[in-house]
Amino acid sequence: MQHRIVVLGAGYTGAVTAGRLARRLHREDVTITLVNPEADFVERVRLHQVAAGQDLTPRPFDEMFAGTGVELKLARVTGVDVDRGTVTVTAVPGPGSAREDLREELAYDTLVYALGSGWNDGGVPGVAEHAHDVAGRPGALRLRERLASLEAGRPVVVVGGGLTGLEAATEIAESRPDLDVALAVRGTLGDWLSAKGRTHLRKVVDGLGITVHEHTEIAAVAADAVTTADGRTVASDATVWTTGFAVHPIAGATTLELTERGQIVVDSTMRSVSHPDVYAVGDAAMAMGPEGRPLRMSCASGVPMAWQAADAIAARLAGTKVPRVAIRYFQQCVSLGRKEGLIQFVTADDRAKDGALTGRLAAAYKELICKGAAWGVANPTAGLPSRRRRVVRQEAPRRAGVEAAA
Repeated sequence: MQHRIVVLGAGYTGAVTAGRLARRLHREDVTITLVNPEADFVERVRLHQVAAGQDLTPRPFDEMFAGTGVELKLARVTGVDVDRGTVTVTAVPGPGSAREDLREELAYDTLVYALGSGWNDGGVPGVAEHAHDVAGRPGALRLRERLASLEAGRPVVVVGGGLTGLEAATEIAESRPDLDVALAVRGTLGDWLSAKGRTHLRKVVDGLGITVHEHTEIAAVAADAVTTADGRTVASDATVWTTGFAVHPIAGATTLELTERGQIVVDSTMRSVSHPDVYAVGDAAMAMGPEGRPLRMSCASGVPMAWQAADAIAARLAGTKVPRVAIRYFQQCVSLGRKEGLIQFVTADDRAKDGALTGRLAAAYKELICKGAAWGVANPTAGLPSRRRRVVRQEAPRRAGVEAAA
């Protein structure tokens, strides 16, 4: 009987995990089902470009996984029962289809939870009603439409001075120099960067005409303005909220061991510490990195986590030694529009070093990183040994009450 592997979510981490597993294991021994609500891969690290009006190259999953044995199921995950080993999904109707609300229960022997994260409004009044996000494709497209409707001179405020906020503000300001773009940050601009990185960031932001409100916390958002914690009002016809991400809520309804913020607690192989047949990767997981610091939510963390999880699953099913490769950081890559960039080199535990790459060369470097990440997803089995391992044992027994066939 085939070992059933179900992967939830086809972002960078889920797609990479599924493809790597397909390369590691014999098709006769396993089934790999990848559940995702969209038929195309979304390059999340480029959604600020989408919001600014740029079109990205479509990457259909049916082409990416053709011939790999990975089955794509277009559906939304509505529930996970980790005690029974089942996932409840609702099918997403295809073009021209009248089928709606078609529910299905998928049984698994090994589950890879890669549902990632989404927009976090932080509970700030008015954000959910009036602000825009670039955490997903629907939000980026709504922001794109809103920006396109704005006349010259209208104000836009980006809230959040992290990587997402910097990329959104600079991309919008470069593509729409006629708009009055502002950036609100809680601390100082780029306060986590090296001195060289901060200097270059300031130069680019000033050159693009972006107004920076430092030491500013936004307490409320309205349709035409934001209000700061100290009572000031800043006009804004389009407010972009980029203060952080919130994990997908599905895990919170399970018996999995979670952190306070809802991430699944995993060991060094990305295996749940409470349920050994569940693995979690990407933003959905809380894994420890160098110096005992949690890995941050990012593509830089998620892809190595996917590699580790896939290799660990394959090894355990084949009865071989489980590889353990420490996940570490090398750089933080920031695009500052299409012509400028910043590569901040960091320590293994993600603290800024003195060295930084700036300017057009940094922009080209960041573009190469983005293309490489997308290529790795689009070619999930490339670069791995062609010899697949045979499954010699089941990691978890079949559960009572669950059909044997997937």
